[in-house]
Amino acid sequence: MTISTEKTNMPFEVKDCALITRMGGVDTAVNLRELRERISVCPQACLFHHFSETLVRPTFDDPEFRNDFAVWSARLLRDRVLAERLGILNPYSFDGLEQLRETVVDIIDDRLSELPFIPSVPIGDDFIFMQAATVVFNCGITLEHPEDLITALSSMSNSSIYYHFIEARRRTEDKTDDFTNWIKGFGIGCEDLIHVFKNIDFYYLTLPELKKTLIKAVKPFMLRSCNEQ
Repeated sequence: MTISTEKTNMPFEVKDCALITRMGGVDTAVNLRELRERISVCPQACLFHHFSETLVRPTFDDPEFRNDFAVWSARLLRDRVLAERLGILNPYSFDGLEQLRETVVDIIDDRLSELPFIPSVPIGDDFIFMQAATVVFNCGITLEHPEDLITALSSMSNSSIYYHFIEARRRTEDKTDDFTNWIKGFGIGCEDLIHVFKNIDFYYLTLPELKKTLIKAVKPFMLRSCNEQ
């Protein structure tokens, strides 16, 4: 037996992705004031890259902070206070990237007003603004029913989890994940599973941690299905 739903829905095509990074189109920053000025005018794609795409970028390995601005502030600018203020920002808690930009600029302005001098980094340690294009490709996996998703999660790559559960929030009208949007199409019967996905606090998790969290969250539904057979 499977999860009892109100109706059927279109199949779900599992996809994967990779990033192609390029320069962000603004000058690098060697001190805190320049960082503030560049952030105020950089493309939104730069903000998204430095706040959200760090998870799927293979070169990002900071265990403490999830965005590049906080990492640069801590490691190179040697400003732990600023790093912690920037590090607690969750871009998905804002209405949009412009609101996020305003908050970042306000935080830097506050920090500049507290300091007797403008902190800077050595030559070569500039903050380089980047942006990325997401290349999406089909995995050849098709899901027909919510139960298929429950069993397929363990075989999905980390970047596939990122694309469907995190990056999707930039693409969907209601800023939710692809899994939830698909499951909603089955109508009555999927409320509990939707609730599980909605309540996962994903931003501060690494992709392997997020994958484990998703698998653990849907495990009761898998066990329920097995018991009903």
